[in-house]
Amino acid sequence: MKVLVFNWRCWLNPEAGGAEVFTREVCRRWVRWGHEVTLFASEFPNCKREEVLDGVRVVRAGGKCGVYWRAKEFYKRYFGREGFDVVVDEVNTRPFFAPGFVCNGERVVCLVHQLAREFWFYETWFPLSFVGYYFLEKRWLRKYVGVPTVTVSESTRADLVGLGFGRVFVVSEGLGFEALDDLPEKCEKPVVVFVGRLKRAKRPDHAVRAFGRVREKLPSAELWVVGDGYFRRDLERMGGEGVRFFGGLGDVGRRELVGRAWVLVHPGVREGFGLNVVEANALGVPCVAYDVCGLRDSVRDGVTGVLVGSGDVGALGDALIRVLGDEGLRLRLSRNALEYARGFSWDKSAKEFMEVLELVVNER
Repeated sequence: MKVLVFNWRCWLNPEAGGAEVFTREVCRRWVRWGHEVTLFASEFPNCKREEVLDGVRVVRAGGKCGVYWRAKEFYKRYFGREGFDVVVDEVNTRPFFAPGFVCNGERVVCLVHQLAREFWFYETWFPLSFVGYYFLEKRWLRKYVGVPTVTVSESTRADLVGLGFGRVFVVSEGLGFEALDDLPEKCEKPVVVFVGRLKRAKRPDHAVRAFGRVREKLPSAELWVVGDGYFRRDLERMGGEGVRFFGGLGDVGRRELVGRAWVLVHPGVREGFGLNVVEANALGVPCVAYDVCGLRDSVRDGVTGVLVGSGDVGALGDALIRVLGDEGLRLRLSRNALEYARGFSWDKSAKEFMEVLELVVNER
C-alpha cells in the first residue's frame, strides 16, 4: 500500500498534540510492516522542508492556515503522479477537502479524532466562535458524509452519525509503553496531577479551582501541573499554596512524575478519547474527569475513575477529595486502571486502521 496522509502538523511541531502522536505511531508501524507512507504537514520555525522520520517521508509546506491550500497545490504538482492507493484526510477542526481534488484513482479516507464544537468558544473570539460553532464545522463536514471515516471513540462516532455520516469505523487509541505490573511507589503527600496543554479548552483553571476545595479538606495536598501553553501565566496567578508547575516534560520525566501522583484530573471541554488518561492508568493512576465526549470513553466511571458533570468545579473537587481520602476506593480504582490499560497498544491501533484502509481500497 502507498498511503498519503494530510495533517496540519507533524509530530515534531512544537504545538503537536494527541492527534500527532496517533499519526506517528500508526504510520511508523505501517512502514515497519512494508507499506509506504508520506505525511504532508505544515512548516514550523527551523524545520526541514522534507525528511524521513521513523521511515515515514515527511513533506512540509505552508503555515497553520496555508497548509490546506498548499496540500492541494502539492497534490496537483507532485503527489497526484506518485500512484498512491489511499489518501487520509486528517481533520483537526478544518478539513483538507481532499475529496474535491484527489482525482487519480486514489481512495480518500477521513480521520476525525473529535469535533471542535465547544472549542470554538474557548479558542476563538466572537464572531468567529459563533460562526464556527453554528455554521462552519457542520458545513465543512457535510462534504464528507459519504466518505469512509475513522475515529477513535464511540462518542465521536455518534457525533458523526448525527451529522449524517454513513460509514464510521472506530479504531482504538494505543499506548507507547507497557503498563506496570503493580502499583508504583507514591508521593507521601496526596497529589493531584494535571497533564496537558495549558489552553482554555483543556480547562486547567477548573483543575486549579477544584484543587482549592481539596486543600480545604486536605491541607498537605499538592497539585502538579505538567504541560505548557499560553494560559500558564494566568494559571500561575491563580495557583495558591500547593500548586506546582513543571512545564513540558519528555516522556520519561512525565511518566516518572505522573506515576508518583495519587490521581489524575482531566476537566477538558471534550476529547477525541483522552490518551493521557490511559497513559496515567498504565502507571497505576485513576482519573477524575468531566463527563464529556471522549472522556466518558476513556474513563470507566466507578471502575478506573470518576466522572462528574461538565463544568461543575465543586463536584470535581468533591470527587478528588473522595478518591484522595478513601484509600480503599483509590487502590481499587488504581488496580482496575492498570488492568484496563493493558488492553491498549499502538500495534493494535495500526492494525485496525490498516484493515479499514485495505477494505476501502479493495472495494474499487
